[in-house]
Amino acid sequence: MATITEVKPLLPVKDPVPADIDIAQSIKPKHISQIAEVGLGLLPDEYELYGPTKAKVKLSVKDRLKDAPNGKYVVVGGISPTPLGEGKSTTTVGLCQALGAYLNKKVLTCIRQPSQGPTFGIKGGAAGGGYSQVIPMEELNLHLTGDIHAISAANNLLAAAIDARMFHEAAQKDDALFRRLCPADKSGKRRFAAVMLGRLQRLGIDKTDPDELTPEEVSRFVRLDIDPDAVMWRRVVDINDRFLRGISVGQGPEERGMERKTGFDISVASEIMAVLALASDLSDMRQRLGRMVVAADRQGRPVTADDLGVGGALTVMLKDAIEPTIMQTLEATPVLVHAGPFANIAHGNSSVIADQIGLKLVGPDGYVVTEAGFGADIGLEKFMNIKCRASGLAPDAAVIVATVRALKMHGGGPPVVAGTPLPHAYLSPDVDLVTGGCANLARHIENTRKYGVPVVVAINAFASDSKEELEAVRSAALAAGASAAVVTRHHALGGAGAVDLAQAVVAACSGGGGFKYLYDAELPIKDKIEAIACGTYGASGVSYSPEAEAAIAKFSAMGFDKLPICMAKTQYSFSHDATLKGAPSGFVLPIRDVRASVGAGFLYPLVGNMMTMPGLPTRPCFYDIDIDPETGRILGLS
Repeated sequence: MATITEVKPLLPVKDPVPADIDIAQSIKPKHISQIAEVGLGLLPDEYELYGPTKAKVKLSVKDRLKDAPNGKYVVVGGISPTPLGEGKSTTTVGLCQALGAYLNKKVLTCIRQPSQGPTFGIKGGAAGGGYSQVIPMEELNLHLTGDIHAISAANNLLAAAIDARMFHEAAQKDDALFRRLCPADKSGKRRFAAVMLGRLQRLGIDKTDPDELTPEEVSRFVRLDIDPDAVMWRRVVDINDRFLRGISVGQGPEERGMERKTGFDISVASEIMAVLALASDLSDMRQRLGRMVVAADRQGRPVTADDLGVGGALTVMLKDAIEPTIMQTLEATPVLVHAGPFANIAHGNSSVIADQIGLKLVGPDGYVVTEAGFGADIGLEKFMNIKCRASGLAPDAAVIVATVRALKMHGGGPPVVAGTPLPHAYLSPDVDLVTGGCANLARHIENTRKYGVPVVVAINAFASDSKEELEAVRSAALAAGASAAVVTRHHALGGAGAVDLAQAVVAACSGGGGFKYLYDAELPIKDKIEAIACGTYGASGVSYSPEAEAAIAKFSAMGFDKLPICMAKTQYSFSHDATLKGAPSGFVLPIRDVRASVGAGFLYPLVGNMMTMPGLPTRPCFYDIDIDPETGRILGLS
C-alpha cells in the first residue's frame, strides 16, 4: 500500500504549512564556512566568502581531488507537468535533506540558479518549497552572486561587437580597417592580438607579422562581411518583457542608416549560459566561448566570437561565474548552485563543473543529487544525451516526480491554469481519472529505463490526495518497471517526509550500472532527431520544413552534424501540441527549423513556435513582493 514511514521531523514544522518565505526566514542558516568545511570537506583556501550565507568554490579543488573516487550520481526528473509545476526542486531538496539529516549520508544538492523572469512573473522562485528549501531563499531567487548578470553583460558585449563590426566595415576601406585593427606601436611595429592569430589560421594564412600580409590577405582578414539578415545573436535581459521580443536597432543619426531588426531573449536562454553549464574548466569555457557561431557572412560561412576578437574578453567577464556557489538547505545539508540554462532552447541542467566537484567531495559512499528541468522527456533526456556526454559521467539512478494532480490532468481532467483556482476535479477523489493519466508516468519510466538506469518514482503527495489515488499511482509505477515507488510528504515535513524515498534511492544506486545513450552522436542529424521523436516522444515520424531541410544541409556541410541534439519543444506534452495529454502516439513531429549552439555543443531543432522571451501575466508575482523598511526583511517572495 501507498504508506509513508513515520519519522519525527527535525524541523519545527507547522500545520497548515506556512508560506515558503516565512518558513525560510524562520530558520537561521549556519555560517557558510561550516557548510563548506564540515559539510563538504573543503579547505579554507578552496572557497571564497560572499557574506555569511554564500561562498564560491574555487576550481583548484578539482586538482586536489582528481584521483579521488566518485560518489553516487542521482538525477531527478518528472512527468509532463501542469503549469504549476509538480515539485521537482522541492523533491530534490527533500531527498537530500533525508539522505543527509536522517540517513547520515554525505550528500550534495546540485541545482540551477533561478531566473528573475519567473521570480517576478507567474511561477515564482525555484528554491524548493515548504520545509524542503534552499536558504536564504531570497538570495537564491534574486541576484545570488551575480552570475546571471555577468552572463547578460557578456552576451550583450558580444551583440554590441557584432553591430559595431558591421558598422565599421561599412564605413572604412581595407587599409583603414587594418591600421585600426593592428595599430603600430611607438616603434612603428604592428602586432596581431593573440585572438587574431587563431583567425589567421582558420583563413589558412600562415603568417604572424602583419606587415607580411598581401593586400588580398589583408582584405580577407579584416572583412568579416557579416550578412545583417544572418545575425543569430540577440541581446538578453533577465526579466520577462514581451515588448522586447522584436525590436529594431541602429536608429540613431550617428549609425548612418545601419538599422536592422532584432530582439531580446531572457538571459537564461543565452548560449553563454549553456556554455557555462557544459564547460569542464576555464580553458574549456574559453574555447567554447570563442567558437560560438553568432552570424553568417554573405557567402554563408560561419562567423564566430573569436572572429570578432571577443572570446577572451567574454571569458574574463565570466571568471567568477565559472565557480559554483555554496548554499544550504533548511536542514543544513550542502548545496551547489551553478548555471541556469533554459530547458527548452538549451538543455535545462545545472553545471557539469558542480557535479564533477560534488562527486569527488562526497566520496564513494556519498550522493550527488541534481535536478533536470521540465518533464523527463526534455530535461532528463538532455541530461543523459548532452550533459553526460559532455561530462563523461553516468547516473546511478533516476527519480521521476509525479503528482496525483498532474496525472488527473493527463487522464482527461479540465485544464490547469496558473493564477486561477484549481477545478473541483483536482480537489476530490477520482481514482479512475488518476489511473487514466498514469500512461504518462509509465512512458517516462520506460523512456528512462532505456538508458540502463534504475528508476525510483517519488509520488509528491498533496493534502487533497486520497490513499486510493496514491496507491493507484504506486501500482502503475511498479507495473511500468520502476524499481520503487514511494509517497513523499517532504513539503510538509522536510527530510522526514522523504526518508522512504531516500532509502529507495540508496537501494537503487547499489545495483551497478549499465548506462547507455539513446543515440550515437556520429549518426546523421535526422537520425538523431528521429531517435528522440520516435524513441522518447512516441511519434510515428518526423516532418521537416524547407527551412529545417536547408539548415540540416548547411550544418552538415559546416561539420556540425556530429553534435548531439537539444530538442526545443513544449514541456506540457510528449508531442508538439501542448493540448495532447497522457501518452500520445502516432503523430508526426514537425521540425520548423534547426539552429546551432556550436560553443555549447549541440544543435537545437525547433518544434513549433518556441518562445525565448516570456511575457508578464495580468497579475505578476511582483504585486506581492515588498520590503519592510524597518528591518530590511523581504516580503511576499514565493
